[in-house]
Amino acid sequence: MLAVNYRTRIISSLAEIGAADWDGLLAEESNATTGTPAAAESDHNPFLSYAFLHALHESGSATPETGWEPHYLTLWQDERLVAAMPLYRKHHSYGEYVFDWAWAEAYQRHGLPYYPKLLSAIPFTPVRGSRLLARDDPARTALISALQALQSEAEVSSTHILYPPPAQAQLLEQAGFLLRSGVQFHWHNQGYRHFDEFLSTLERKKRKNILAERRKVADAGVSFRHVRGADASEQDWRFFHRCYRHTYAAHHSTPYLNLDFFLRIAAGMPQHLLLTVASRDGKDIGSSLVVYDQSSLYGRYWGALEDVPCMHFETAYYQPLEFCIEQKIAWFEGGAQGEHKMARGFLPQQTWSAHWLAHPGFANAVEEFLQREGGGIANYLDELNEHTPFRRPKASDL
Repeated sequence: MLAVNYRTRIISSLAEIGAADWDGLLAEESNATTGTPAAAESDHNPFLSYAFLHALHESGSATPETGWEPHYLTLWQDERLVAAMPLYRKHHSYGEYVFDWAWAEAYQRHGLPYYPKLLSAIPFTPVRGSRLLARDDPARTALISALQALQSEAEVSSTHILYPPPAQAQLLEQAGFLLRSGVQFHWHNQGYRHFDEFLSTLERKKRKNILAERRKVADAGVSFRHVRGADASEQDWRFFHRCYRHTYAAHHSTPYLNLDFFLRIAAGMPQHLLLTVASRDGKDIGSSLVVYDQSSLYGRYWGALEDVPCMHFETAYYQPLEFCIEQKIAWFEGGAQGEHKMARGFLPQQTWSAHWLAHPGFANAVEEFLQREGGGIANYLDELNEHTPFRRPKASDL
């Protein structure tokens, strides 16, 4: 039951809330987690910010026309926003990175509609972050109750909450959601003073391979420059978007994001953006974009106009790693999938998603599937952790 002093509103545009109220909720959410108000105000997850989410919608990248219908669930006390969930009515399963295509096909085989469904996630962005935004625990509990009520009224097959933090995943499990685990690869900054010190912690073969990859790029005459968001020109962004589109086309895919989106985040959240630009013979030939805050850097997008061996690793991994070390950023989240990241110092991390299905028979079938899959994920994590890329200390080091 909702507390009587909470009012529920479904929001179809963040403009109905405004940047001050939305980002104010994020700051209080961060403060509740960290206990440090000053840090929280400047260090909330940039993907949850008004600037990022509103850019997705206003640019036409995540809209009802593209199958992402904003359906944000919000709770209010009088005119004060006290809780919110980034929520969408989805009409397909593209751009999610937690795959439920087999579930949709099973529904179809039985003549049942799987779409629309409800999805809480950052569109096209497989990064962890709060999905139950709240100023305090009672508001968070009320938000879950509001979601349960919405599920019953919205005529949807299911609800899926992707990449919540572990504590929120547990809350959702207690509320009747089924948990699904996955694996990503993240790099942890152990206080390295420079890139060579990081390399010295790796096994000899891994260290030699990284040095060889970097040497190939340097020998090809490629140099790099970092352009922070505040210093990036429109020309920089147009070039980056050209690279981004070119690489999607090379893989016979259509990019989810348009130039307008990148220009909007460039204007709205430049302090969280870093472009790495690759050049050769005075000509720019590739670029990557990462998003960062005080504690984490997130690998996001990359593209190139010329094919240079190992340039992808240099542009999207090694240059951002050097930036993390220089800026004392603790974590580098490498994005979805990619065991190849382990050879570059990234280690496996368990991720979570939470799922509710309205149909009892399918809910039972999915629960059984997730139990089997979860056992496989646990074994996979154990196997990965047995093959750490870091050198094991010798007896003389102990």
